[in-house]
Amino acid sequence: MTRIVLYRLLVIAALVLLLELLCAAGVIDRITMPPPHTILRDLFAMLASGSLNAAIGKTLGNAATALVLALAAGVTCAVAIHNYPALRETLEPLFATYYAIPVFAFYPLLIIVLGLGDAPQILIGFMLGVVAVIVNTLNGLDRVPAVLRKAAHIHGMGATATAFFVTLPCAAPYVLTGARLAVAYCLIGIIGAEFIMSRGGMGYEISFAYTNFDNATMYPLIVLVLFVSMAVNAALSRWEKTLLARRRA
Repeated sequence: MTRIVLYRLLVIAALVLLLELLCAAGVIDRITMPPPHTILRDLFAMLASGSLNAAIGKTLGNAATALVLALAAGVTCAVAIHNYPALRETLEPLFATYYAIPVFAFYPLLIIVLGLGDAPQILIGFMLGVVAVIVNTLNGLDRVPAVLRKAAHIHGMGATATAFFVTLPCAAPYVLTGARLAVAYCLIGIIGAEFIMSRGGMGYEISFAYTNFDNATMYPLIVLVLFVSMAVNAALSRWEKTLLARRRA
């Protein structure tokens, strides 16, 4: 365990302990939020009973689909844009201001076009995640040494082969950074869309529990989302550091 990881765990433990003390002292009443140990107990009970497995599977499945689509489209667009500097200069201001756009405002329109199924939610998650992938992939492609491109050209490699076997592998750590951001954005998009209008999923269950003051369901689901996001982020971060270490070696 590295020192940074230890510090992170200590910070998390300190925050959890602080919440536990505030709840025990009555500063935070149980109607507002139960103590952390109760939330964890309710989470284990909920997972063991399987009562919300369908909702959890629906949300995580849609988020995974949105993430895969965002990665595929984002990396492809970044490679294409990187080859055309004029196009990149045109689009970069749009990328910089993209997250100021209220993407959820398009959700009713997407429902009209695509129906009440999972497609509008997946598209919202995709829209939130794809630009993070594009921007970080472009950042990685900028750092590919020119000598690698020249070597690919000398060996007669085309644009597609150069991207697959030279530039993208070299830019992989930055692509993973975009993937880490996209994981959070896709989850936000899917759960937020389920909040607005959905017949299932974790977002719907959290919204329903909030309306009915069901803290035994709401807070465990929120914690589960945090756990999933942190676990995927940690795995991608470890992969990213491994690639960077290999490059230095």
